[in-house]
Amino acid sequence: MYSLSGMGLTKAVVLLVAVISGSMTADAATPIRVVRERFANSKAIKLDLEAQDQLQKGDVENAQRSVNLALQADPDLWLTYFMRSRVFMRQHKYELAIQDCNRVLVKYPKFIEAALLRAAANEELKRYDISLKELDHVIRIRPHLDSYAKALGQRAWLRSTCPDASFRNYHQAVQDAKLACKLTNWKDATMVDTLAVATAQGGDLAAAVRYEEQAISSPNISSLELKRCRQHLAVLKQHQPIGHTSR
Repeated sequence: MYSLSGMGLTKAVVLLVAVISGSMTADAATPIRVVRERFANSKAIKLDLEAQDQLQKGDVENAQRSVNLALQADPDLWLTYFMRSRVFMRQHKYELAIQDCNRVLVKYPKFIEAALLRAAANEELKRYDISLKELDHVIRIRPHLDSYAKALGQRAWLRSTCPDASFRNYHQAVQDAKLACKLTNWKDATMVDTLAVATAQGGDLAAAVRYEEQAISSPNISSLELKRCRQHLAVLKQHQPIGHTSR
């Protein structure tokens, strides 16, 4: 997961720009900055903000309720469909998440966060070729810095942990993860954790442990990230690689 912040919610949302802070795929912790224009439905946007806060707290049921109310207030606001796709991801309703991402991208093809979420949903559905193709495209077009870093981290995770060995490429995964860490000034715990996992998969467990310890000491690490990184560190200290899990 995305959080939404900004003043003047009576203005219309024309663009959302992700600011990475958490999950590489569908976690609710990644904040989004709202860029405003006229003619927004303020009630719908407020409900979307509430849904996002609820997702951050793990309250998926109420997030779903808020999104449904937002759709009643404005059935055409694309932001609501993006928020609903994130709810669907938490509910493991990946096909529905993809449908909502498609709807958003038809209207705003350059909204990279929807493309990355769609890639994550396809990965969950074991459509690794489709997911990788989308990530390759996003990386190739060099989007906004934060989205670029997130795409690199997401591809690194897929390339290092994919259950289908034909999609693994440890060298590429480490390269991607290192660049993602550099772009986020080595302060993003999830990025550094991804580098640790990719490094371990490549066989350098000692370096992987060091990276994981660095991830744990990252500033502003969330409780969810801290729990995941500690679990990974425990596995790495047993000289075992990290298997594929949802992010």
